[in-house]
Amino acid sequence: MPQIGWFEILIIVVVAILVIGPKDFPIVLKKIGNWIGSTKRYFSEIQNKITNLDTTLNEEDSVDKNVVKKIKDKNNE
Repeated sequence: MPQIGWFEILIIVVVAILVIGPKDFPIVLKKIGNWIGSTKRYFSEIQNKITNLDTTLNEEDSVDKNVVKKIKDKNNE
């Protein structure tokens, strides 16, 4: 997998400053940072929801097993 080194990053930054302009460059960086942050928050929320769903399903499965066990015990008496 290709890796980007410091020199390549420096070239990208210089080209970006030349294309965007030095005045708008910080604004663009801030927007990119906001996009990255919102994307990370979105995926974090999805991960938390999946974790909570898994926990809930495991708890329900545990409850179901206890109910089945109690029913079997009553039938065996």
